[in-house]
Amino acid sequence: MDAVELAIGGMTCASCAARVEKKLNRMDGVTATVNYATEKARVDYGGGVAVGDLIATVEATGYTAALPAPPEGPEESQTPGNEPGDPAPLRQRLVTAVVLAIPVIAMAMVPALQFRNWQWLSLTLAAPVVLYAAWPFHRATWANLRHGAATMDTLISVGTLAAFGWSVWALFFGDAGMPGMKHPFELTVSRDGGSGNLYFEVAAGVTAFILAGRYFEARSKRRAGAALRALMQLGSKDAAVLRDGRDGRETRVPVAELRTGDLFVVRPGEKIATDGVVREGSSAVDASMVTGESVPAEVGPGDAVTGATVNAGGRIVVEATRVGADTQLARIARLVEEAQNGKAAAQRLADRISAVFVPVVIALALGTLGYWLATGAGATAAFTAAVAVLIIACPCALGLATPTALLVGTGRGAQLGILIRGPEVLESTRRVDTIVLDKTGTVTSGVMTLVEVLVADGEDETQVLRLAGALEHASEHPIARAIAAAAQERSGVPLPVPEKFKALPGLGVEGVVDGHTVVVGRTQPMPEQLAERLAAVAGGRTAIAVGWDGQARAVLVVADAVKPTSAEAVRQLRALGLTPVLLTGDNEAVARAVATEIGISDADHVIAEVLPEDKVSVIRRLQADGRTVAMVGDGVNDAAALAQADLGLAMGTGTDAAIEAADLTLVRGDLRAAADAIRLSRRTLGTIKINLLWAFGYNVAALPLAAAGLLNPMIAGAAMAFSSVFVVGNSLRLRRFQTLAANRT
Repeated sequence: MDAVELAIGGMTCASCAARVEKKLNRMDGVTATVNYATEKARVDYGGGVAVGDLIATVEATGYTAALPAPPEGPEESQTPGNEPGDPAPLRQRLVTAVVLAIPVIAMAMVPALQFRNWQWLSLTLAAPVVLYAAWPFHRATWANLRHGAATMDTLISVGTLAAFGWSVWALFFGDAGMPGMKHPFELTVSRDGGSGNLYFEVAAGVTAFILAGRYFEARSKRRAGAALRALMQLGSKDAAVLRDGRDGRETRVPVAELRTGDLFVVRPGEKIATDGVVREGSSAVDASMVTGESVPAEVGPGDAVTGATVNAGGRIVVEATRVGADTQLARIARLVEEAQNGKAAAQRLADRISAVFVPVVIALALGTLGYWLATGAGATAAFTAAVAVLIIACPCALGLATPTALLVGTGRGAQLGILIRGPEVLESTRRVDTIVLDKTGTVTSGVMTLVEVLVADGEDETQVLRLAGALEHASEHPIARAIAAAAQERSGVPLPVPEKFKALPGLGVEGVVDGHTVVVGRTQPMPEQLAERLAAVAGGRTAIAVGWDGQARAVLVVADAVKPTSAEAVRQLRALGLTPVLLTGDNEAVARAVATEIGISDADHVIAEVLPEDKVSVIRRLQADGRTVAMVGDGVNDAAALAQADLGLAMGTGTDAAIEAADLTLVRGDLRAAADAIRLSRRTLGTIKINLLWAFGYNVAALPLAAAGLLNPMIAGAAMAFSSVFVVGNSLRLRRFQTLAANRT
């Protein structure tokens, strides 16, 4: 199966999207999902079907289809009217409708304003509204009728033309054209018969209200997708490449021409052009636009950097490791767009209802007309009630309920470094009750770090680190690198170069530093006072003795340090009703020490000495106990367990395999993002449910009221427009979602 994304044009409501989706899915070997909010179709196809066949099918349905245009530069994409869904044409028609409809409505509602021959002015003002401002509705209705279909535009067009046509007939051939005629306004349908009733205010008012609803809907949809558009425009447009190596001449080239292995220069204040590794220089990198992390990270030679982040410090030379569609920014944008094009189960039900809704409403309007005529209420009353039924119906709110919430929720998540893979993930976050935390790289940093320095009486900590760091700097062992890095950082000056360096098998390393014969190793005789302090060190850590001139001077304690935010993250997860479980391949002592530090005290919630291939079995065992399990991991050995879990959360600092297997990706290497991701997902799911409840409830309540004659058609039009605006406005509230850390600050 191949997959393609098509930009669909001409859709005006959810029933349009349902029609296109139905036609595509009738093709052999085709599975399609059409999203009204994003105006896109995601199509999987095979069996000899070509993209041209898909486009032809959409066009035969009465709409347009095309492959999305490639991303444009920022100066091009800001051109008015150049972006999809641009509301400018709608705004022009809306202004016309509002300016002309206001006096028409005022004269109809306030008898004191009904001067002699006022009805002819109403005709003059209402005609441009119905024939020009409402023209998109009429044009769409005609196009759909030619394809044997009816949509929301059909209801609006028939309703407004019927109200306008009736009024014109009453004006020229009835009693409404008589000089001095007065016309009282009523909120409900009057049962008085006669040909003296005018409905110009209904035709003009409904058009103005619905255009207003569609204009604000279009603006809101664009705002909802703004986060993704901004994300895709974050990247740098060019790079200063060293084509002839580090000593070569700098050449400015477009980012599209960068190749893996190229060296490029990034000066202070510039964006890093693509993912890479620092080869020269050191700096602080502001990654807030991509990860949501507000604190710049220090980088130096050998450190990985991400494209679109900002160099906030010194000049650095970066070697490109990923370019184009392989960069982290491109992958983030791809994940977000795929999530926004998906549909939740509830939305599929809403789409099925929208597909049959318009024919049902037309039948109900005809039934209302017949019932009122049969009960002797008069043609005017019957007509008014039927028009109210046509206008009040609004499947648009049903079609917008899920997509707009997904647009805003996933877009806001991307801004905060949280990537939601699809709408089905939202339901999983609601059910989860247990969260399994992989230790290394998730709860801890995954890198050995000097965590404590214990010195004998009379010794200076700075001197101990200087001598030990100088000796360990010559070693490539992870523990040695941790000691050397800490010594370099704390001293702030270059470490001395040791002499006569040699390794002592089973003991450590030895060398001469500043005239002292220094030994750094695991076992050395030491003063009783120092040994007592060492015994008090928590289990699971590695102790390295330091001595010189034949005497032990200090003990350096090295460990895979727990991230400073992990304990707070565990508290936040508990506050969400989740039970945290620590999972690790390390020994029991290390696991217990880490668990205690982050606040997991129950021994049953610490699972140690687990082989990589057994992690899946642990998840299955928890699921067999009736738990709904989420897992947070970052390594290749976590990928299978992330896929097995009911909800997989991958740290974006981890491997591609883990990210691909996960349902949620946390771009930041901060475990607190897991709690924020679950909160955002639950908030988005709650917004979808409120939207659907309103959309269903509105139609269930409004249609009977209209059929019973309890709603004036103009009031019905206002209510219909408001329902769509309410759904979109409710979804936009997700833009204000903040992380717990941000809320505290």
